[in-house]
Amino acid sequence: MLKTTPLNRIHRELGARMVDFGGWDMPVQYSGVIDEHLAVRKTAGLFDVSHMGEIEVCGAGALDYIQQLTTNDASKLIDGQVQYSAMCYENGGVVDDLTLYRFAADRYLFCVNASNIEKDFAWMKGVLEKGDFAAVSLANRSDCYAQLALQGPCADAILARLTDSDLAALVFYNFIEGEVAGVKTIISRTGYTGESGFELYFAPEHAETIWNALMAAGEPEGLQPIGLGARDTLRLEKKYALYGHELSSQITPLEGGIAWITKLDKPSFIGKEPLSRMKEAGVPRRLVGLRMTQPGVPRENYPVFIGDEEIGIVTSGTMSPSLKVGIALALIATGHHSVGTEVSIGIRKRRVAAEIVKTPFV
Repeated sequence: MLKTTPLNRIHRELGARMVDFGGWDMPVQYSGVIDEHLAVRKTAGLFDVSHMGEIEVCGAGALDYIQQLTTNDASKLIDGQVQYSAMCYENGGVVDDLTLYRFAADRYLFCVNASNIEKDFAWMKGVLEKGDFAAVSLANRSDCYAQLALQGPCADAILARLTDSDLAALVFYNFIEGEVAGVKTIISRTGYTGESGFELYFAPEHAETIWNALMAAGEPEGLQPIGLGARDTLRLEKKYALYGHELSSQITPLEGGIAWITKLDKPSFIGKEPLSRMKEAGVPRRLVGLRMTQPGVPRENYPVFIGDEEIGIVTSGTMSPSLKVGIALALIATGHHSVGTEVSIGIRKRRVAAEIVKTPFV
């Protein structure tokens, strides 16, 4: 039995094509991936991301626990700030990437990937039980929140019609607690598209109210509902990692393009030692961007070659709606990863020419 978000009925009424996404019944597209993608880049789009997980950490020892658990330096956070981070296994592989919200010195909220909620919570609970952390409580609050992402150049104008909160003062990776359409909401200046916008957290029973209010407020700009298909192409154009593709238990943060949130100068965190050794010895693989120089669409797990030598593998690929050319992210053996390197991608039984390019693509 697939899980459903509080907006499942609305998605079906809108004629969305629904798919099984990590055990959730989710809309992959409404009008079409290209149309939805370009709407977000040009005006605005509304995403149901209520399948994402929320895990709360509270107590006097919350920061010490989070510092041991995550790769980034949570001590840098102040109230109202968000931080992109990750959790690693003891071998340096990634448990999950996540966003961390600080509400107070003793209260934090993790937003984790939908397909990893149970796994992440079990991992976090295990770390807590094995460690010596004073007065820390851990709770899976995923059923307490629905989440919408309003993304695109017109997002501010649309949301401003429904809230008295000062959106102009809300800078990137910060959040406030306010109201949207009369509903108590966490308003976060974050997103997964590379465009201006917000992620909104609120009680699930208000999901239809806020969805309908946003769609009505965005009618002058042509606000469109956006499915998972365009969510993927939007993040790929910006070289944002997707767990299970660019990051996994077998792909470290140093390889998967998130070395910048892996603070090896922190006193201690799970996975620090193998990651430090990897950095000292030389990271064996690098995440790069590929752009096709011959017609072709690269897809996950396609091999990458220089001549007859296989040097890597595609982790994500698509036909870019913005650029109208095939693009991909790939893990490439260090030494072959420089921008400008000419490669080929094995697409079915052909080798199709591509080039390593600077990212983000857009």
